[in-house]
Amino acid sequence: MKDSLIYIEERLCELEGFGLLNDSPAVVLARIHCEPDLASAVRDVVMVQENIRETVEAKTAIFEQLDALSPPDAILASSTSWLPASTFTESLPGQSRCLVGHPTNPPYLVPLVELCPAPWTDSKVMARAHEIYAAAGQTPVSLTREINGFLLNRVQAAVLNECFTLFEQGLASAADIDKVLKDGLALRWSFMGPFETIDLNAPAGVKDYASRYGQANKETMTGVQPFSWAEEPIDRVDRERREQLAVADIGARSAWRDRRLMALAAHKRQAPAS
Repeated sequence: MKDSLIYIEERLCELEGFGLLNDSPAVVLARIHCEPDLASAVRDVVMVQENIRETVEAKTAIFEQLDALSPPDAILASSTSWLPASTFTESLPGQSRCLVGHPTNPPYLVPLVELCPAPWTDSKVMARAHEIYAAAGQTPVSLTREINGFLLNRVQAAVLNECFTLFEQGLASAADIDKVLKDGLALRWSFMGPFETIDLNAPAGVKDYASRYGQANKETMTGVQPFSWAEEPIDRVDRERREQLAVADIGARSAWRDRRLMALAAHKRQAPAS
């Protein structure tokens, strides 16, 4: 826990350098307390953000404790990336206050949080969670029901499926496929979603785009199959990546990524919304 506070302080200083803190790092750090005892940690909470290992067994065990120890009106949210809340909250007396609150990595820089209810999650709990995340400066989005992968991972899976398939078929290198995103689509997607993008890509909006390019999009997707995630193409992508970045340097490159995200967040904070 001591190491976590050191890490947080380092990140706060970086955020201050990019103008992304409203208070000094010392003031923000003073608000954070590490509590080793779970009962003490959740005694007077309004909301719990669970973030332990990604197994049904682990989630079930921790949610049983959280439901028993936390105030009965506290919201219990899981950071799970893939597991529906129904797989680990069904037997809880307080099941109606449980949901998925899936943040995006790294969550202190990427504001998206996916809110996904279990079949028994109270709609008022969903609304209250949405309010809390928004008040904390996050960007909550709400699903109407459970689906494997929620929203973000399903979109990411579709993009990865096509990228790996194009690579496996020998159509381009991994580096060039990366450029299609970082120097192409992702530049627009960093401040507009795909629906707004196509709305602006035809003179009369979405319906005009669909009439012009819908058939071509449909034909492009005809026969698309799930990528196998087989060892051979994964090894080839990995070899190409290791030529560009040694495994030992991944941590440093991740820190570089986070600084670039800070610069982007600072730009988006200063840029007009329209």
